[in-house]
Amino acid sequence: MVRLITDSDIQDMSLVTIAIEAVEMALDYRRNGALTSPPRHPVAIGSAGSLVFTAGGLDGGAAPVAGFRAYTTFNSERDEQIVAVWDVHVGSILGLFIGTKLGALRTGAIGGVAIRHLARADARIVGVIGSGLQARNQLEAAACVRDIELAYVYSRNQTNRLSFAHDMQERLGIPVVAVETARHAVESSDIVICATSSSFPVIEAAWLKPGAHINTVGPKSIDAHELPVDVGISASLIATDSSEQMLAYPKPFFLTGTSAMQRVVDLAGSIASDAFAHRQREDITLFCSTGLAGTEVLVGAKILEQAAVGIEITP
Repeated sequence: MVRLITDSDIQDMSLVTIAIEAVEMALDYRRNGALTSPPRHPVAIGSAGSLVFTAGGLDGGAAPVAGFRAYTTFNSERDEQIVAVWDVHVGSILGLFIGTKLGALRTGAIGGVAIRHLARADARIVGVIGSGLQARNQLEAAACVRDIELAYVYSRNQTNRLSFAHDMQERLGIPVVAVETARHAVESSDIVICATSSSFPVIEAAWLKPGAHINTVGPKSIDAHELPVDVGISASLIATDSSEQMLAYPKPFFLTGTSAMQRVVDLAGSIASDAFAHRQREDITLFCSTGLAGTEVLVGAKILEQAAVGIEITP
């Protein structure tokens, strides 16, 4: 039997915690060399865009799994995705996830793990730039790893940011305030989440308070980046989830050619070291999310294992 799971099945906040722990497990396997996580592979479909594959899995542990995620860059109305999870021992398909939610849940969970290890332990205020699905999942994950007391949100569309504030306040049970400027969202925040599609910087380094942590989820190429380069230069600690993916982008990473590029470290390896333990209270930290392959498969596998969601179908 194969379990079929759609976006409507992946709504409960308990799944965010499951996803975060699955990503922690994936990073542990990555450190030990058991996680297979090559850069994503785009397949151009004429002028329409690309079908993009991320594949991976693990060959260690009691329940090794493998699989892939496929999504598109067609910019069409539905833009659905699929994640397939296999049992490596048996060779059977355990589950199929259809929709957009699992990918965003996984990306949010990676951001949550970065916040868990990079943000100050007393971080209580979050500023969110962006109001889409990625922004929502990043804030959910932040609330799972820190005792968040207040969140600000800014996006260019007033209706969208008001809707975000209303929905997330109800979902998380904390005050979420829509503000009129990006600066207002950033300048008093302990954690700053940038989750936009902007090709130009949406914040300024001067707005960051001492000791702030930043997650960037949006564009990060040298000619299109949502963060200014000087945020990277001012950061004492810079991490990414996949250095392989960072170097495999069609265009150079936005910090290329700067002193900051030499300081980018792998999140998995650094968690195991004492690199993060020695941060000073006023150090700025930065996490650049690139999408660690294999994590969506492990998140999917953990949901299949721990949550009674979806329907069973016979192949």
